[in-house]
Amino acid sequence: MTAPEVTSPAASPAPATSWRESLAVYLQPRVLIVLFLGFSSGLPLALSGSTLLVWMREAGVDLKTIGLFALVGTPYTLKFLWAPLVDALHVPLFTRTFGRRRGWLVFSQLLLIIAILLLAMTDPARSPFYVALGALLVATTSSTQDIVVDAFRVESLPESEQAAGMAAYVAAYRIGMLVSTAGALFIVSGFEDTGIARSSAWMWGYVVMAAMVLIGTITALVATEPEQSVRAEAATQAETAFTRVLHAAIGAFSEFLSRKDALAALAFVVLFKFTDAFSGTMTAPFVIDLGFTRNDYAAIVKGVGLAATLIGGFAGGFVARRYSLATSLWIGGVVQALANLSFSWLAVVGTNQWALALAICAENFTSAIGTVIFVAYLSALCQNPLHTATQYALLTALAAVGRTYLSSGAGFVAETTGWALFFVICVLVAIPSLMLLAWLQKRGHFDALGPVRV
Repeated sequence: MTAPEVTSPAASPAPATSWRESLAVYLQPRVLIVLFLGFSSGLPLALSGSTLLVWMREAGVDLKTIGLFALVGTPYTLKFLWAPLVDALHVPLFTRTFGRRRGWLVFSQLLLIIAILLLAMTDPARSPFYVALGALLVATTSSTQDIVVDAFRVESLPESEQAAGMAAYVAAYRIGMLVSTAGALFIVSGFEDTGIARSSAWMWGYVVMAAMVLIGTITALVATEPEQSVRAEAATQAETAFTRVLHAAIGAFSEFLSRKDALAALAFVVLFKFTDAFSGTMTAPFVIDLGFTRNDYAAIVKGVGLAATLIGGFAGGFVARRYSLATSLWIGGVVQALANLSFSWLAVVGTNQWALALAICAENFTSAIGTVIFVAYLSALCQNPLHTATQYALLTALAAVGRTYLSSGAGFVAETTGWALFFVICVLVAIPSLMLLAWLQKRGHFDALGPVRV
């Protein structure tokens, strides 16, 4: 799962509020609950992703196998398929004890803890198959938790607190990701410094990460069941959640496909962030192969990179407000592709911490610009209020195809070409999306969407 982004439609100016009132909403109990649940959602993502790839590379796993591990992210792409089950089914004992949403929260988090512990017990050097199985279990239970947290957040917060709740959720999600990347690597290094063997240090590092999931479990126990959840269940007894979502999905697809140049727009959705996905799959092995330490990766790639991402998000918002949607997409698409050349330069420079920091800042900053503008485009595509949620879920799932499937061959390319040429190729894979962008712009696709506000 990439990290969540926020968009909102243009609205009439609201009455001015003091900074005290603006701050007070973030201290509301419901918003604080959502904040801690955001941490719980962001924590597991890297444990089956970038952190796991570092562990595998240190264990001597070849680049081809590491590249294929991008497929482990499949549950994050397909989670909308079993979301209706979370809505419609009750978990024995848990639902009766904690309620419909809180029961699923506690249940999914306990499953997540078990999955992380199972992954901790594997050995990447000897049994990559069991590592893949464990990582797939972590991704599946994590994406299930995301489904429940999203539903809980929407149902528990009143309209006046939705924006603050989402902002708190996104910030905490990023912190959770930082803990499971930089934090996990520092913890593993700490265990090694005490004399524990590297393989055991990785195991105990993942055990600590599993224990941190309890933060979300405690939050779920402290929270109260959303009233909307109770009312919604009573109001839809005549129709199952699966049937409702099935009807919505059919309507969303038929309405979208009836538009002019719909297939080209869908192809553009798949390919726009492909340049990021293709290079991102290999970033961790690349940094380790150059000779940087695990702590270098944690502090620079994840620490400095997070700051660059947040700043890039603000920059992307400025671009989207300043220029038309098509122009903004051109800016985002070009800069996120060209930023890969900073890694080609780093491959030539070698082990230099300042060069690594510069390359990471360039890549994360431009990637965030592209992401914000891309989310604005996805939102503009969802114009039918009857199908907005379903269309957006399906479009984001489609956007993840590049990250999950198309990028799975990146390891083969990197091993064949070498690092410097590989990142040049990452620039070139952006060309098809830019060609589609030019074609859609010529056909008036973006003019038909109207003005877009992030």
